[in-house]
Amino acid sequence: MHGKRVRIAVRNQMQWGEHSLDQLLPPEHPVRGLWEFVCSLDLKPLFDRIEVTPHRSGAPAIDPRTLVTLWIQATLNGIGSARRLEELCEYHLVYRWICGDEVVNYHTLSDFRVDLGEALDQLLTQVVGVFCARGLASLDRVAQDGVRVRASAASDSFHREKTLREHLTEAEEQVRLLKQQVDEAPGAASRRSVAAQQRAATDRVERLGQALEELKKLQAAKAERSETRTDADRVQDPEQLRSSETDPEARRMKMADGGFRPAFNVQFATTTAGGVIVGVAVTNEGTDAQQMTPMVQQLQRRYHRPPTEVLVDGGFAGLEAIDQVEQLGVMVLAPLKNEAKQLAAGGDPYAKKKGDSPSVAKWRQRMGTDGAKEIYRQRGPTAEWSNALARNRGLQQFSVRGLSRTTAVATWFALAHNASRAIASGGWKG
Repeated sequence: MHGKRVRIAVRNQMQWGEHSLDQLLPPEHPVRGLWEFVCSLDLKPLFDRIEVTPHRSGAPAIDPRTLVTLWIQATLNGIGSARRLEELCEYHLVYRWICGDEVVNYHTLSDFRVDLGEALDQLLTQVVGVFCARGLASLDRVAQDGVRVRASAASDSFHREKTLREHLTEAEEQVRLLKQQVDEAPGAASRRSVAAQQRAATDRVERLGQALEELKKLQAAKAERSETRTDADRVQDPEQLRSSETDPEARRMKMADGGFRPAFNVQFATTTAGGVIVGVAVTNEGTDAQQMTPMVQQLQRRYHRPPTEVLVDGGFAGLEAIDQVEQLGVMVLAPLKNEAKQLAAGGDPYAKKKGDSPSVAKWRQRMGTDGAKEIYRQRGPTAEWSNALARNRGLQQFSVRGLSRTTAVATWFALAHNASRAIASGGWKG
């Protein structure tokens, strides 16, 4: 070959080997630490979901520890597709090691990721509890921030009520015709094909019905806000509002690049000590103005105590929200609106303003102190850091639809983040 001596790759030569998967995986590989992390957790709620027992027929279920480890490892590697994960379990050494070369199909992986419900939420609570018990994190001070994530819906899937009702009528007629074809189909293969089309059409009918329900919510919210405005400042005509027939719970939101696209607002609360995500929420509100109070209430419900301090940016710092959170015994640290402008004009932004509640007045005064400003500097390296890591791991667009399923995916990102913190800390063993 070109008169040169080279070593040619020979791929058809038979080989014999005496190596196990465990021997092939380097002893120091991080996935070993991840497996130890998962095995240290109490996964009884996940085992309780398994119906197959020694006294009941059926194929054995996949070990929940395997599935949890697979999805955390996949999330850390930026993989959100169950089909892609199934492929990796076939040929990638790390994923083969996790499942021990057991066959794991994408249906099982997909269902496990989004259908755990309360058990997944409890898993996050348990992990954070262990972090705090071992002194690896503290709930005293948390930072909250939101990130808008593209929904699995196109912009042209949003329609007015009239169009949605027309589409619903067409979809219902399609379901009726397909049901008739199933009954009349001569062969089993034909019946299966038409039945699959019928299921898809039925799903569309359900989504369109949900889209109309979501549209009613939007109309009610717009009408409520309209009552507080003058005739010259009325909000958009409710008849012009639109809802997505692909993902009815998604909303058009302003994204980081300034454009408007269907999205969800993902909220993470992260401890400044230890950098552990302790709270997760997904909403379809386009702003963060009303997100601080629900997050503090979530933390109180999860851990039977609220944080001592919460750090948020100006988008969260509405006076009503500050008053609500302060009433819960939580100290709010958030920047004052137009602080620099007021100081430049010779005013005192830290003085009590007309209409301020005692809690809001205390917040203004607090934010004028050097101690509060020093603490607030921890917000960016905490909240924005955990959000950036989630982005880097693939939290760019959801591949699932609806608030419940997108919340499940966001919780997996929180678990993956905390697992990486546990392994890095070196204090999780034992």
